[in-house]
Amino acid sequence: MTRAGAGGDPPAPATHRHTQEKDSLVGFFSFLLLGLIAGALAKLILPGRQGGGWLVTLLLGVVGAMVGGWLGGLVFDVDLQGFFSPSTWLLAIGGSILVLLVYGLITGRRAKN
Repeated sequence: MTRAGAGGDPPAPATHRHTQEKDSLVGFFSFLLLGLIAGALAKLILPGRQGGGWLVTLLLGVVGAMVGGWLGGLVFDVDLQGFFSPSTWLLAIGGSILVLLVYGLITGRRAKN
């Protein structure tokens, strides 16, 4: 006798669940890579010297990608698409520049005090 899932449906196969978990993990690391590259490009684009190492660049880039995706959806009705989509990269880099400017204002004030 086999066990049925809720409503008499058979339970989901383990391979399907494993594939979904693998896709989620790959998506997470892709987003981290996107944030790291977008943060590094934002630091290259902005004039002057911005502090922070690769970890700060990664964090600012990931936050910038989220901000860029949110603003892109709000203002231009465009979302973050796939990893290789030009709109994804433009939104992520633009958001990273914005976050880096705000970060510079915050850390610049602390340095003066």
